[in-house]
Amino acid sequence: MAFTSTTDSRWSDVSIAAGARGLSVAGDFLAATALALALQDSGAGGLAVSGLWIAATLPIALLAPVTGRLADRVDSRTLLVTAGLAQATVCLALAYVSGPVAVVGLVALLACGLALTQPVFAALVPSMVHPDDLPKASAIGQTATMAGSLAGPALAGFLVGQFGTRPPLLVDAATYLAIVVAGLLLRTRRGRVTPVSADQRPAAAWRLRGDPLVFAMLLAIAGVIAGVAGVNVIEVFFIRETLGASPTAYGLVNASWTAGMVAGSWVFARLIRRWTEDGSLAGSMLGLLGGCCLVVAIAAAAPSVAFVVPLWLAGGLMNGGEGVLSTVLLARRVPERFRGRAFAALNAAVQGAALVGYLVGGLLLEGFAPRPLVAVTGVIGALVVVAVAVPVRRVIRRERAAGLVTPAAVG
Repeated sequence: MAFTSTTDSRWSDVSIAAGARGLSVAGDFLAATALALALQDSGAGGLAVSGLWIAATLPIALLAPVTGRLADRVDSRTLLVTAGLAQATVCLALAYVSGPVAVVGLVALLACGLALTQPVFAALVPSMVHPDDLPKASAIGQTATMAGSLAGPALAGFLVGQFGTRPPLLVDAATYLAIVVAGLLLRTRRGRVTPVSADQRPAAAWRLRGDPLVFAMLLAIAGVIAGVAGVNVIEVFFIRETLGASPTAYGLVNASWTAGMVAGSWVFARLIRRWTEDGSLAGSMLGLLGGCCLVVAIAAAAPSVAFVVPLWLAGGLMNGGEGVLSTVLLARRVPERFRGRAFAALNAAVQGAALVGYLVGGLLLEGFAPRPLVAVTGVIGALVVVAVAVPVRRVIRRERAAGLVTPAAVG
């Protein structure tokens, strides 16, 4: 499938986009953590905190069909500047409201902006670089995102403890201006400003269900994330109560998965050249997803936190590799002018599955002990991978027989 005609990779654009996404992710986690602490301190209760996380997640899943089309049809610069300014304004309003209903509503508005900027940035990256450089560009983006996700909660805890809720939200508003700056500085643009080449004009419209391989991979990713997201809810009780670990040890466990993801993105950015066609790439993605689930299932037998940390590092390593492989697979198979919709669909699958995992994990904790729940979520995720592997193998065989499986080097 075709990439854009970029001959020389624009690494300055990759750095700008990664930096903006890293800062905005840090701001997202900063705001979410600060608001959760504020709601808890005000006595709002678990329902309000749950509503906060749902409001931060649900719009991304629900708006994917709309935001994906906007990302493909409207000038990316216009979208980034407009969304960044809107998010900064909403965050300023958040700094001066206190009622749970108003907070949850404004968080939902923030998530609407995120639902738009995520596919815009994701679809821009393959247009910034030569196809051979996309794994490295993806690793740079994942590293910035993971750094933001680590820095945000830590900074929120410090700022809330020292200055209260308002300063973290004002800092968050400033981070959204990074999106505006990126929109103005990026030389790579998509949407109506992107010329359509002669070989693209006769191509039929791309549809998710029209590509069985991509559709099956999104199902696998969603199924695995639903299980892993459930573990995110369960693990605080598993680590703190079942294993009797300290808050510091719990923080170390959380950081271990993230650190593994950063390492995995760079390791697989180098290894990806070994997969010479879409079929082998898809099979490797399934293997990595299954590996993440097995790690979670094995962790259920952990006698101590010291046993969990290396498992979480390994799981994060495979998770980071899966992120690089999925980005390359989508960019390779989806025509350039439809990539916004493709990446919006991926975001919707991830966020929707995470939401299901959070809800189910919380409900199950009411009636079951943490240890068996950790095992069950890992096993269910692995079963999803096995179930999806059957149709994926059929699609790969069919495409190979028809000569449709695309070599990795084809641009």
